[in-house]
Amino acid sequence: MSLAGKHAVVTGGGKGIGLAVARALSAHGAAVSIISRSVPETGEGFFRAAADVADEASLARALQACRDANGAIAILVNNAGIAESAPLKRTERAMWDRIIATNLTGTYLCTRMVVDEMLEAQWGRIVNIASIAGLYGAPYVTAYCASKHGVIGFTRALAAEVDGTGVTVNAICPGYADTDMMQQAVQNIVRRTGIDAQQARAHLAQSNPGGRLATLDEIAVSVITLCENGENGREIILPPATASW
Repeated sequence: MSLAGKHAVVTGGGKGIGLAVARALSAHGAAVSIISRSVPETGEGFFRAAADVADEASLARALQACRDANGAIAILVNNAGIAESAPLKRTERAMWDRIIATNLTGTYLCTRMVVDEMLEAQWGRIVNIASIAGLYGAPYVTAYCASKHGVIGFTRALAAEVDGTGVTVNAICPGYADTDMMQQAVQNIVRRTGIDAQQARAHLAQSNPGGRLATLDEIAVSVITLCENGENGREIILPPATASW
């Protein structure tokens, strides 16, 4: 299925994974809108709108601005997310609420606001950028793991709900990739253990499926594949594991 002329919205699209996905969608002919917290900027042919995905009113305004610029929304990539780490005893309620609100509630709100127009058109693609943390556990990130497990459950449930309608719902589950989020993890490891940043990066790479960092390109390519091939209810783990888990 060609993506030419389809309107794609990417949340958290100002940098990292989101920007790589936006560029890939544009290269495949989609009209791309980016929603991010930062002040909107023009460039690269994207329409940009500012919103916090956990703020229902500002998100609704941003999505409508995207529609006004590029038409009905046919593709939604829920990428906006945050990560913070702390032992459970130091995971204060404010941290918990902040992470759940952005990573899980934001995914719910964005999807709920666009799914009806996709169902009406009998074609739509929803791709949620989850994490291997949504499939497995890890120490010091209880809130983040809980949020991403929630995204996986949300993806599976909605995929079953819309099955056969022409709308598909899938998830990408990257391990550590070369993003600002990974740099924060490196800094945390250096601070806790005293090892240098290069050793910390190597440690994170080894903890990934496949024993290496996920690349932004392979994440973006996977999004394009899910948009083009019509699969529903799939979770893609990146980088691919070389051994069974």
